[in-house]
Amino acid sequence: MTIARSVSGPQPAHDRASNPLTRLLALGRPLVMGVLNVTPDSFSDGGRFLDPAAALEQARRMIAEGADILDIGAESTRPYGGAVAVPVEEEMRRLAPVLPAAVALGAPVSIDTMKAAIAERAIADGAAIVNDVWGLQRDPDLACVIADHKVPVIIMHNRAAADPALDIMADIAAFFERSLAIAARAGIARENIVLDPGIGFGKTPEQSIVAIARLAELKSFRLPLLLGASRKRFIDKVSPAPPEQRLGGSIAAHLAAVEAGAAIIRTHDVAATVQALRIAAAIGSAR
Repeated sequence: MTIARSVSGPQPAHDRASNPLTRLLALGRPLVMGVLNVTPDSFSDGGRFLDPAAALEQARRMIAEGADILDIGAESTRPYGGAVAVPVEEEMRRLAPVLPAAVALGAPVSIDTMKAAIAERAIADGAAIVNDVWGLQRDPDLACVIADHKVPVIIMHNRAAADPALDIMADIAAFFERSLAIAARAGIARENIVLDPGIGFGKTPEQSIVAIARLAELKSFRLPLLLGASRKRFIDKVSPAPPEQRLGGSIAAHLAAVEAGAAIIRTHDVAATVQALRIAAAIGSAR
């Protein structure tokens, strides 16, 4: 999965306005976003990449394995509860030795944050995409930061708590409508928006499965869809396994998502995901 890389380091905002995500989506194949958590408490790999040297080694590995985008986060959002809020200063401290160096590796970098101050700093350091797990509905200043810098945003569905009685697809659609209204008011260009149904976030395992099964319904928004089922708990519900042993379930979910129209897959396991997507594409083209 070879992609031309022209980035040699942090770039000014006017250069990033050309939108690396648009260029990647134009390749006409599913993109792979590699997860890099520089946190001590992420649900799957918490602590493994808190050390900057380990984080950068992992970033290099994921790019070599075929990651199109790196998604770097310094605050665990733990989809099943128990996340500890991280002060802005600590989040910046964790990112400072990692994010600019990761940008210099050449792949577009997404900053996984819900805070405007972190997004502003990350964009200054070269981040090209903002990934907000609260879909612009937590920090009222975040949408304006994204609009001012003309960077793409990933709007993810979330809830404070799961409600088994909900029609989860109706809830996701209503959430996206609210987020898109916020984006429009702030001046975020529609072509700079990606939607993510937020597998595992504010959902029961059953609702996560429904969100994958009915992902195609979200194509009605006429925006690129991202799906991140990597190592999530719904896999354990169907086939019990700890997070580090959920690769098979992750790939199964991601292949189903691509079949339903997902344009981007967010994963901890880049090499296996890239291979699975290539083989699925080869089989599909031989039909």
